Amino acid sequence: MSVHIYVEGGGDQSKTLTECRRGFRLFFEKIVPSGSRPRVIACGTRQAAFDDFRAAIRHAGADNSLLLVDSERPVNPRHGNWQHLKSVDGWTKPRSATDDQAHLMVQCMESWFLADVELLADYYKEGFKRNAAPANPEIEQVPKRDVARGLQNAARRTQKGQYHKTRHGFEILSRLDPTRVRDRSPHAGRLCRVLIEKVAG
Repeated sequence: MSVHIYVEGGGDQSKTLTECRRGFRLFFEKIVPSGSRPRVIACGTRQAAFDDFRAAIRHAGADNSLLLVDSERPVNPRHGNWQHLKSVDGWTKPRSATDDQAHLMVQCMESWFLADVELLADYYKEGFKRNAAPANPEIEQVPKRDVARGLQNAARRTQKGQYHKTRHGFEILSRLDPTRVRDRSPHAGRLCRVLIEKVAG
């Protein structure tokens, strides 16, 4: 099955949207077998991602579409993803959508980077301060603001300069090992499981 993933990110410029698509595509290519690669649609804002996803599932084959956005805040383990999105954004689950079509980067895309600080050190090289990055192994519990501040401080004195989402983020994402991310982020693990099941089905 051909799977389409509607992703928050990439801003409103064609260059950064292309970089966003590439970063997520290369990340997902490490999860699914060749020939079953998902199509990533970089939507810019989170509202645009939801709107594009909602439009897509009105058509035949609606179950091949997934929504992927930042959670923005901690996720109550007693709540499903749609319930979380209702509380954060006021979004109502589309009638034809299923529970396994909404996915969250908890608490943001950059949280995934904390699963592999070695990769960050290799990417930024000399001057990278590992101890400035949040060290909590429960990466979904690290507040979004602390993730951003930690990455900026860790990379500030490197040749690349402090972390910047469009200059650095999607390239780092493309290099991530999904296994490490899955091990540290239950929501990423769920996304990977659902993606594998859908491309196999």
